[in-house]
Amino acid sequence: MKRLSSKQTAAMFTLMRLNREVANPELDELVGFTLDGPDRKRLNELELVDSRKVGRPYVHVLTERGWSWCEQELSAKTPPATRPRNLVAVGAYLLLDGFGEYLRRENLRLADLFGSTVDLGATDIESRIRIAYRELARSPRDWVGLADLRPKLGGAPAGEVDAVLKELYRTGQAQLVPESNRKALTEADHDAAIRVGGEDNHLLSIEVS
Repeated sequence: MKRLSSKQTAAMFTLMRLNREVANPELDELVGFTLDGPDRKRLNELELVDSRKVGRPYVHVLTERGWSWCEQELSAKTPPATRPRNLVAVGAYLLLDGFGEYLRRENLRLADLFGSTVDLGATDIESRIRIAYRELARSPRDWVGLADLRPKLGGAPAGEVDAVLKELYRTGQAQLVPESNRKALTEADHDAAIRVGGEDNHLLSIEVS
């Protein structure tokens, strides 16, 4: 994948650090810019960031593929090209490279480091899943991709989310199925899949009361 611009990269790392939906006004306050126009469109088209309007401003959140991009960018060793050259960014990327080596050595992911510090119970996670499902579903019992759902769960640990999804499936409150068109699967779909019944499932349907 071609390198992102400095602004796009800064937006990615900011969303990574916050690990939640971030509205443009908050981005502007934190880093001095908003994610709009061509920059937003490119990150959306690359499936690195999900953006939606809440009222007037856009809000943004990293996708599973976005998290993978951030992990790969840690090993880039040099920042995106800028004029004039930003020496602070050069030093920061050398630091990021060492940080990435540590994560790989310890078999950790960025999501483990920047995940939610809130102690969530199964009921809390189920509530988040249902809320996210209602936001994504276009009709009752619609099929929703797990790759779209997971980023909306506020950093809930993936293993605990999987346990709740499996329980919903076991009790008949939800259905999990594989994507029939395997060629349509993206890297994000593979990363977000949940294994049930000896196969990876990529789509979720919940009966909304």
